Amino acid sequence: MLKTDLTPQQANKEIVHARYKDLASVEQAFRSCKTAPLEGRPIFLRLAARTRAHACVVMRAYQISQYLASCWSTFDCTVAEGLHALTTLCLVEVSPPNAPSYHCLPTPRDAIARLLHSADLQLPKAFALSGTRVSTKKKLQSERLAQ
Repeated sequence: MLKTDLTPQQANKEIVHARYKDLASVEQAFRSCKTAPLEGRPIFLRLAARTRAHACVVMRAYQISQYLASCWSTFDCTVAEGLHALTTLCLVEVSPPNAPSYHCLPTPRDAIARLLHSADLQLPKAFALSGTRVSTKKKLQSERLAQ
């Protein structure tokens, strides 16, 4: 039984029931934002603009996750499984003798190529490395200066 303050002229019982069922979808979306593969855990921000930015990033990640779920539904593959399969992609540095080294991406195996194709994603042909160093959480801990 659902109770509302709307009159039957404002919303009939079917509309009230449908809107109530939509709440389950919203709750599921928030749950999925806080768990893998998105892992949008709460962070404590002091400035309103940063809080809005964090919410924007999490919601954009949710949109991407929903897009991938719709693209990969024919493969009987969850988003987490698809993203895990994509982690096998790697950039390879080729250093031929007496020539400058370069970076390339090997041809992905068929399963990964199908995932990329169904999501209408194309891998770049060339890579221009900027020299920027990327650190993981583990590396950051060891690199921080002791106070």
